[in-house]
Amino acid sequence: MDEDERHARDELATLEALLQAMDRRDEMFRVVDDSETVDEAIRRVGQLLGIGAVSSRAVIDLQVRRFTGGQRRAMASRAGELRSMLLDAR
Repeated sequence: MDEDERHARDELATLEALLQAMDRRDEMFRVVDDSETVDEAIRRVGQLLGIGAVSSRAVIDLQVRRFTGGQRRAMASRAGELRSMLLDAR
C-alpha cells in the first residue's frame, strides 16, 4: 500500500466514524455527558461506535457546527469519493 492509499484509507475511516457519530448523535452525546474525563469519553465513544482511538478522538473533537445538514452531505460526498478512488486503485 502506497502513502496516498494509506492516507485515503485513514481519511475514509475518520469520515465514516464522524458520519456514524452524526447519525447516532443522541447516544454519542449521552456517552460524552456521562464521562468524567476526555479520555473516558474517547474510550466510550469508541466502544459505542466500534471505532479506534484516532477516530474516537476525531469524533470528540468534532465541532457542533459540523452537525449541519450541509456539512454532513459534504462529508458523505468526500467519503464516497474516497471509496471510489480506493476501489479503482485495486
